[in-house]
Amino acid sequence: MRILVLDGNQNQAVAAVRSLARAEHSVLVGEAASWSKAGWSKYAKQNFEYPDPRTSPAAFVERIQTVAGAERGTLVMPMTEATTLPLSAHRAAIAAVGGLLVLPEHTDLLRAFDKDATTRLAAQLGIAVPTSQLVTDAGQARRISGDLRYPVVLKPRMSEEIRASGTGRTTGRPRYARSQTEFESAYQDVGGRSSAVLVQEYVEGDGAGYFALLHHGDLRAEFAHRRIRDVHPTGSGSAVRMSVLPDPQIREASLAMLRALNWHGVAMVEFRLPLNKPPVFLEVNGRFWNSLALACYAGMEFPVLLASMAEHGDVPPQLTYSVGTRCRWFLGDARHLIEVWRGAPPGYPGMYPGRLSTLGAVLRPVPGTFHDLFTWDDPLPELGDWIYLFKKAMKG
Repeated sequence: MRILVLDGNQNQAVAAVRSLARAEHSVLVGEAASWSKAGWSKYAKQNFEYPDPRTSPAAFVERIQTVAGAERGTLVMPMTEATTLPLSAHRAAIAAVGGLLVLPEHTDLLRAFDKDATTRLAAQLGIAVPTSQLVTDAGQARRISGDLRYPVVLKPRMSEEIRASGTGRTTGRPRYARSQTEFESAYQDVGGRSSAVLVQEYVEGDGAGYFALLHHGDLRAEFAHRRIRDVHPTGSGSAVRMSVLPDPQIREASLAMLRALNWHGVAMVEFRLPLNKPPVFLEVNGRFWNSLALACYAGMEFPVLLASMAEHGDVPPQLTYSVGTRCRWFLGDARHLIEVWRGAPPGYPGMYPGRLSTLGAVLRPVPGTFHDLFTWDDPLPELGDWIYLFKKAMKG
């Protein structure tokens, strides 16, 4: 099968390219740049460039339509919200040239990417959620700031926001506040990059996720891992993790959410695990996730299963994989160490790792650990990862 893997500078794109090519699919890698780390993989048959989907969504869709239309039955695999949203909105254009997408209905996709909508849905389903308020302007923020129970987290409503013009923007990371003064500063920052801000009580505890492939709401594959170190010590971006069996409570809650969304395709549902309390829902990521490589190393080849679903209409359920497989994103682990050394971000109320203990953990080798990007037979994506980081640092 001919497959277009988009967002080639994402870790999940590298994992998808390797997984698909080993299953004898023909994989082309696209990115809004002349090169990508996934495109440097020996498993990539060809690279192509497309316009930035955020600034030129119509031109982006037209380019994907052209590349996909070169061979009927080509599957398009977006890896991020930035590419998924315009393709979903214009899926008829891809279908018109014989291209394939595995996505839920567009309205369900938009609900999944909306943190306020999914928080309300989880509450309706009886799943524990943080106390939340959606703030849409500075006046509302001022009015509620004195009544909040601190500490709180301020999150953009959507990770990728579509403007009225149709262009998009990445809204960035959350901020934390332990007081009214810190809240005002945090809101000014987050509100400046997002049209709506979700203000939630801060929930202490480890992060956990449930990963799944569904066929119109029916489970076809699942996976879970335990985070060992996160890129951001505040609890996001897995740097080192190990495959585990799904937590029963998280599994039940996640499937309730995904079935309510009539989900079709891959998704991750994220939770926080407070001590001696039920898991607390945080968000749905309706796309491939950054740590996809671990699932593939453990035998749960989500990209191959998704391709089979696109080609044959459905796949039989696959619910078993290797437990205890450990995987590391080397650059992500280095970033974890740097962030620990810098200290906790402004307003962060939670426990933060110690510098010396983190240094020892990062430098201590663990035999049998796989790597997200580096393999001896395909080393260039690892080099591309560092070059990509350097280029981003030079730009900003």
